[in-house]
Amino acid sequence: MATCGRGCIPAVRFCQRLNRLKTLDDDLMVTSMKRCLTMVDLALLGVGGMVGSGLYVLTGTVAKDTAGPAVVLSFLIAGIASLMAALCYAEFGARVPRTGSAYMFTYVSCGEIWAFLIGWNVVLEYMIGGAAVARAWSGYLDSMFNHTIQNYTENYIMKWNVPYIAHYPDLLAAAILVVATIFITFGVRVSSWLNHIFSAVSLVVILFILVFGFMLADPVNWSQKEGGFAPFGVSGVMAGTATCFYAFVGFDVIAASSEEAKNPQRAIPMATAISLCMAATAYILVSTVLTLMVPWHSLDPNSALSDAFFRRGYSWAGYIVAVGSICAMNTVLLSNLFSLPRIVYAMAEDGLFFSFFAKVNPVTKVPVNAILVFGLLMAVMALIFDLEALVQFLSIGTLLAYTFVAASVIVLRFQPEKEKTSSKANSTTSPNPNSNPELSPEASESQIIAQDSGELKEYESFSDKLQLVEMQKTRERSAPGVLKARWEPYLGRVLGDFEPGEVVAFSVLAVMVSSVSLCAVFVFGSNQLQLPTWSFALLIVVFGSTFLISLVIIYAHEPHINTKTFQVPLVPFIPGASILMNVFLMLKLSPMTWIRFTVWVAAGLLVYFGYGIWHSKEGLRELQPKDMAARYVVLPSGSLVETVQSVQPNGHGDASALHTTPSPAPSAEEQQAKR
Repeated sequence: MATCGRGCIPAVRFCQRLNRLKTLDDDLMVTSMKRCLTMVDLALLGVGGMVGSGLYVLTGTVAKDTAGPAVVLSFLIAGIASLMAALCYAEFGARVPRTGSAYMFTYVSCGEIWAFLIGWNVVLEYMIGGAAVARAWSGYLDSMFNHTIQNYTENYIMKWNVPYIAHYPDLLAAAILVVATIFITFGVRVSSWLNHIFSAVSLVVILFILVFGFMLADPVNWSQKEGGFAPFGVSGVMAGTATCFYAFVGFDVIAASSEEAKNPQRAIPMATAISLCMAATAYILVSTVLTLMVPWHSLDPNSALSDAFFRRGYSWAGYIVAVGSICAMNTVLLSNLFSLPRIVYAMAEDGLFFSFFAKVNPVTKVPVNAILVFGLLMAVMALIFDLEALVQFLSIGTLLAYTFVAASVIVLRFQPEKEKTSSKANSTTSPNPNSNPELSPEASESQIIAQDSGELKEYESFSDKLQLVEMQKTRERSAPGVLKARWEPYLGRVLGDFEPGEVVAFSVLAVMVSSVSLCAVFVFGSNQLQLPTWSFALLIVVFGSTFLISLVIIYAHEPHINTKTFQVPLVPFIPGASILMNVFLMLKLSPMTWIRFTVWVAAGLLVYFGYGIWHSKEGLRELQPKDMAARYVVLPSGSLVETVQSVQPNGHGDASALHTTPSPAPSAEEQQAKR
């Protein structure tokens, strides 16, 4: 056994390297970037990231093919589901106001390799999302001019027939990305004002659609004569919800901008809530107007709003809708180009990605290298890839990021506080022979006991010591990650012996596994697996019970209460519901998407093990020499305890006790000899 234990040490250390957590600075507001974004700036960034081409295309597609007029309910349910994920992002953005979004949140709670994989996949999502929007922008503008640009390119420039490659190079899409990239390099204020302009135009057009659309509304289009309000039933509403959920992807740009926010503790949660409410309201009202203007079964999925006005005799309104659509796509494009370089910068700043991308321009205060390189890569993708091929890659990385962020909220909420050490707090504390030359009988009854704060206090009587012990026990019972007092009679015998936070960590893992199992049974049980009814029901009960029991066990522990920053309510139930929703949507994606995802993850692992793990700043910090500090505590029994502790550089990390040496209290003769 001993040999096995020694042989396992390298594997254990390797796992510890993979799962090491990021050490945060004492002052999280200090940054090389420029903190200039207000709550309004952040809210408009969020609205721009969510209200894009989906408002003009997705509403008609879901209404005609999936839900009918009940697309209104689909957007409502999808908005509520997105709110659960958005609240998790808002808590982290306020608590950890650093750029990096889901990557950073995972790094401080789950571990390094998980953070790298999340960041790696989010980078791909942003690149594909930006290229896809540029392609859609180009196609929409080209359609307004009767596809003149496409015809000219195919006839006079280039045309090819290769699978997954566009039939012609989209020069217009690449050009708009290059222009947008140049504007982004000018600084965060320029990017913000561009977003303000396009968002304002888009909101004015949406207001025009609502006012003019409600004037043309006909309630007959929701009647049984046209198929009723929900022609596809409840299943159609839920299927529409799964599609509409992707319309709200984009609010994470707010969390990605937290390092450039003036007051992130207040601005991030408020901007997240305001932008999500505005986006949900726009989607719900526009889908209501659209299905009331014309019968849902006659909608044109490609240009539903323009076609609806044209069929009602107002073709001129289609041009206004087209302007709004292009401006909305511009805001999404800016959102992707704004967020992507900052995640790359955060990974490079931590040493997990090439240091070339960690450089910040001293004038504009933005990561120019990351912006230029990845903006050009995005332009190349838009130039050669077809829109449908790009869209097939989307969503899985974002949903995975949402899942890990929700799990991270639970872990950090119930994680015991780490004892931060500093040179002052951990300076060697030893008995001073000159401070107390003699021990009088009165002083011999008093004992020096070390407090949590590092200060030394003197207690004059045994009753004071008992009171101190009771206070310490009360603090321990109310510490984060400890079983709540009212649950101890029921769960104390089973869970009472674990370290604070251990049970919560295992329960979060159980929540993840049970949610994957439960959703897999729902998605694949009837068709692909062809499970009998009794087996299907049994698995649903088993995995569903495991999921709920794990959440209850987590709830039975003391949470970390922080009144200074925003916290998600009803933890762990809201993050747990978000995890379940995200896993369900991921399993609904096509097998080809999972294959591409696996290939991209494999490429990311090559980058991590080839570069990131060797240049990680957390790994380099572990290799730095550690100072030693000793503390002496006189126990009530009269023995002297010496605790030798390692002090991390710059006051970060936990002080881990190396050894504890009890020794008898010095006698009066020994004290006299020392004097």
